[in-house]
Amino acid sequence: MNLTGNNDNLIWRLLRRNISAAQLCGYALSNFVGLAIILTALQFYMEISSIFSDDDTFLSRDYICISPKVSGLGSLTGGNSAIIDSTTIADIRRQDWARSVGTFTSARYNVAASLDMGSRSISTSLFFESVPDDFFDITPPGWTFDPAHPEIPVVLSKDYLTLYNFGFASSHGLPRLSESMIGLVPLRVSISGRGRQEWIPARIVGFSSRLNTIAVPEAFMTWANDNFGEGLPETSRIIVELSRPGDPAIGKYLEEHRLESAGDNRDTSTAAYFLSVLTAVVVGIGAAISLLAFFILMLSINLLLQKNRDKLHNLMSLGYTPAQVAHQYCRMVAVINLAVCTASVVAMLAARTAMHSALASLDLEFFSPWPVIGIGTAVTVAVSLLNFSFIRRRMRQYYY
Repeated sequence: MNLTGNNDNLIWRLLRRNISAAQLCGYALSNFVGLAIILTALQFYMEISSIFSDDDTFLSRDYICISPKVSGLGSLTGGNSAIIDSTTIADIRRQDWARSVGTFTSARYNVAASLDMGSRSISTSLFFESVPDDFFDITPPGWTFDPAHPEIPVVLSKDYLTLYNFGFASSHGLPRLSESMIGLVPLRVSISGRGRQEWIPARIVGFSSRLNTIAVPEAFMTWANDNFGEGLPETSRIIVELSRPGDPAIGKYLEEHRLESAGDNRDTSTAAYFLSVLTAVVVGIGAAISLLAFFILMLSINLLLQKNRDKLHNLMSLGYTPAQVAHQYCRMVAVINLAVCTASVVAMLAARTAMHSALASLDLEFFSPWPVIGIGTAVTVAVSLLNFSFIRRRMRQYYY
């Protein structure tokens, strides 16, 4: 015979008479609304972040290229306005919105290139720059330079290929080239300086959407500047990886220090920043609603214990322990919280399905809901433990 189960049933039948169904429903509804808002907002943010996870998209790691603002006659008047000094670079590294900073190293020698295309040849002056490899959006094969076996790998901006195909080639009767084909075109580069000249074979190994330049490996740039470079090394451009894309503080800082950015997507960066702020606001609202629901439950339980004060003393006189009585209220709260968590997860999954249906034509890969479900479960467990602690503490106060 299960005496413990019978005792529990007797205690529950005695205590449930003064339970207010309206108060418990109010708690459950408020908690459901708050938790559903939190889970749906988190899932939405993770879905959008996973959709735009590539380097070229607006929620990925974002970069801007910063250079001094040139106005009027610029350096024609004898100024040196096109230089970013080391003090400014160090100050940018200390900014909250700057995750890392890299410098463009410019060629201090003359560069010319010859491109052979069948029976026609194109020669032009060029410029070279190098940046740390961490700031590239591509990892081209053979991105190195060995003076013993010289061949220069070159990365071009995708904009340059577009300008050639739809501007220069069409007006000069030259063939249009794809990215894969242009790497097969023979290219010779002349570097000269200090009274020396050398022709070195080169090949285009990739195209960058991030860097608006003609980039070469740092190893080649160091070798060429050491052997052909004239003048002192200067930094005219830097590239900054942003920790908070779209942060208004970025534009304010650049304006105050007479700097300007190029190659960044201001609209998309602002959209990413707005999305993160909006998600934080929505999650905050959901958390506030859940917190209010928690206090509603605490108030309801406190009023319930007040109404059952005489019954609790009678149960104590009959030999029941505070833990036995508190168990009944804890079980009630656990059932309500479990139902709220389940309903919130269902609401989040329904919202997720609706979003997937709206974006089905884009053929996107979406974020798994399990991490968010885990967050909801953890929040429910934490709230339940706080509820249990409050109930047991109040029960001991009424018994003693």
